[in-house]
Amino acid sequence: MKTLIIFSHTYWNDSKVNRKLLESIKDFKDITIHNLNEIYKDNKISKDNVKSEISLLKEHEKIIFQFPLFWFSTPSLLKEWEDTVLTDILYGSESKCLEGKTFQIITTAGGEKSFYDSLEFGINTILSPINTTFKYLGLKIENPYCIYQANADNLNLNEYHKYLR
Repeated sequence: MKTLIIFSHTYWNDSKVNRKLLESIKDFKDITIHNLNEIYKDNKISKDNVKSEISLLKEHEKIIFQFPLFWFSTPSLLKEWEDTVLTDILYGSESKCLEGKTFQIITTAGGEKSFYDSLEFGINTILSPINTTFKYLGLKIENPYCIYQANADNLNLNEYHKYLR
């Protein structure tokens, strides 16, 4: 299954955990890493970029958002990608182009799992707006994979790789 990882990180230049995760899969033949921070260095996604973004989505069966959780949300560039690209899909001529594909979230969090579990909402509810958006567009939603207490020295890369398959 061809998988597209759409990645964003507010502090990409300082990233250790997500950099190590992405580095570990760079040679996987069936995975495309689409690092928004590398592509949109000015942190702006224009309408001119939308066609190539949609083409990339159409080439893959599985779409993954990967990002560090900041303030219980996505990095701003990933949100801009959603607003720009998905709005064009919904209201453009290709509104059905994502139907039947699979969507998943991989996120890293500095806090312990028990912290997120103790919140009234929990990690699934925190990520719910993103999943709901993709469900609305016709994608099958799979459970998120959250790496709690994310630290580059204690990453379980095998578990991460298993989740990608």
